[in-house]
Amino acid sequence: MDIETLRQWIAQRDSFSILETIDVFTGERKFLKEFDHVIEAPNWTKDGKYLVFNSNGHMFTYEMATGDVKEIDTGFAIDCNNDHVLSPDNSELAVSHFTNEDATSRIYILPLSGGAPRLVTEKGPSYLHGWSPDGKRVAYCAERNGQYDIYTISVNGGEETQLTNLPGLDDGPEYSPDGKHIWFNSVRTGLMQVWRMEADGSNPTHMVNEESNNWFPHVSPDNQWVVYIAYKKGDVEPGDHPANKNVELRLIPATGGESKTIVSLFGGQGTINVNSWAPDNRTIAFVSYRLK
Repeated sequence: MDIETLRQWIAQRDSFSILETIDVFTGERKFLKEFDHVIEAPNWTKDGKYLVFNSNGHMFTYEMATGDVKEIDTGFAIDCNNDHVLSPDNSELAVSHFTNEDATSRIYILPLSGGAPRLVTEKGPSYLHGWSPDGKRVAYCAERNGQYDIYTISVNGGEETQLTNLPGLDDGPEYSPDGKHIWFNSVRTGLMQVWRMEADGSNPTHMVNEESNNWFPHVSPDNQWVVYIAYKKGDVEPGDHPANKNVELRLIPATGGESKTIVSLFGGQGTINVNSWAPDNRTIAFVSYRLK
């Protein structure tokens, strides 16, 4: 665990976690379950039946119909962080796990039903955020030679492809459902802002230009909408996304345009690090927090 991750964990350890959903168009907010410990980053399965989240290094499912929580057998990968995604067919789960050798995050893939993880990224740190819709590549934020940029790699491992190369942090890369674009967030203009580029890294386009620090753009399954999390300018350093802050979840059309605030909440790190759109294209899952 690196120093920044340790700091964020300490900030959250005295928090209750509330797993919730919200209709992004009506604002209807539903409470699902409260936990007396930190959970983070729900993914929604494409059949709408389960949420997948991490807690204390382990991975879990929440069944929507019953509220049952069950742990996923992740083998030796028991130091998973909040950067995890499901394969397009939902047969596999990719996780970012802090390996024992050097306590650095690397990407592994295992069956969603549980099983032995296989290593994807030889180099670390690597923080997973996206899986291409054809199932062949994953996108991630990685630190190489002192700089954090966006990379992709085959799900079978091998040579990684660097897509960005500018000073400052580029993070949160996520494929659009049609595979044409990768959405991401970048500090290249000073504040953390939402960007989009072609899947090969070309034509970076500034999609959200606001006086706030905006993180983790997530695209709806129908490729029509994008949700992201916004920190108030001055509350955080542009390259930081800490826990236990007053934040907003905002919505924009995938073509760009003015944002709409969906909900204001106490959260931040762990709230919506990965895509949590429901298959209905109108509901998202997220985690809010309250201090003990």
